[in-house]
Amino acid sequence: MTQTALILGASGRFGRNAAEQFTKAGWAVRRFDRAHDDLNIAAKGVDVIVNGWNPGYPDWQKLVPDLTGKVIAAAKSSGATVILPGNLYVFGAGTPGPWSQTTPHKAANPLGRIRIEMEAVYRRSGVGCIVLRAGDFIDTRASGNWLDRVMLKTLPKGVFTYPGAPDIDHAWAYLPDLCRAAVELAGLRDQLPAFADIAFPGFTASGAEIAAQIGTLTGTKVRVKQMSWLPLQLARPFWRMGACLLEMRYLWDTAHQLDGDLFASLLPDFRATPLADALASALPETSVQHQINPNQPVTAGS
Repeated sequence: MTQTALILGASGRFGRNAAEQFTKAGWAVRRFDRAHDDLNIAAKGVDVIVNGWNPGYPDWQKLVPDLTGKVIAAAKSSGATVILPGNLYVFGAGTPGPWSQTTPHKAANPLGRIRIEMEAVYRRSGVGCIVLRAGDFIDTRASGNWLDRVMLKTLPKGVFTYPGAPDIDHAWAYLPDLCRAAVELAGLRDQLPAFADIAFPGFTASGAEIAAQIGTLTGTKVRVKQMSWLPLQLARPFWRMGACLLEMRYLWDTAHQLDGDLFASLLPDFRATPLADALASALPETSVQHQINPNQPVTAGS
């Protein structure tokens, strides 16, 4: 029998990739349209609800509790399991790593507290919920994430603009892999706890390592330049998003990685895309020298 996934936020980064991966795996996919659809009706008969809804940071306090309540109500009505893309905000600054399902949620900043409460509500609700926790996204197209909006923007000048300390570990997730993992975990949902908090190991790489990989892919020398946060600080009094971005700045200056032991025990045969391949798919096609295999070494000028 064909299984069905309802995708919320199917036009967003996670939702779009989730829809693609569930479709590839043979699932029937329903893309929820907030302008016309009723959530409880759309959820009838589905096996999983992929919650890719993600309002802008400034609207989290107002919208996240309401959206969470609606998703839980739909899951209770349909009996579906919710798949939730988790982030790292819940841990907060100064939390020892590597971070996993056993790491305390100690964030004290507003956005971190909102995410802590959101996950706590899911945990208390009794609905099946898989939180697949991951680092910063690497997407297959420009989608407004940190990588394409800031870091790669200056690449034509041979510069990789990095928001934080370029020599410390940072957690990354290639979206097709992350969503492929969501599909595989959805297949295990009857074997998981009602609330399953699973860290997706993804890649652990510094800004300097990412820049070096991109240099190899493009056949050019790429210089790392630290992003100036001054414009955001100046805009903070009258631009709410700027204030939110500054609030999360600590993640770019805090070395961190995700513990993949639980993930590996659940999906021992999962094979991640190599980092070079993931980065190659994120770059404009004209940037990758000769459309080479990303695993093939190249030198500048070849």
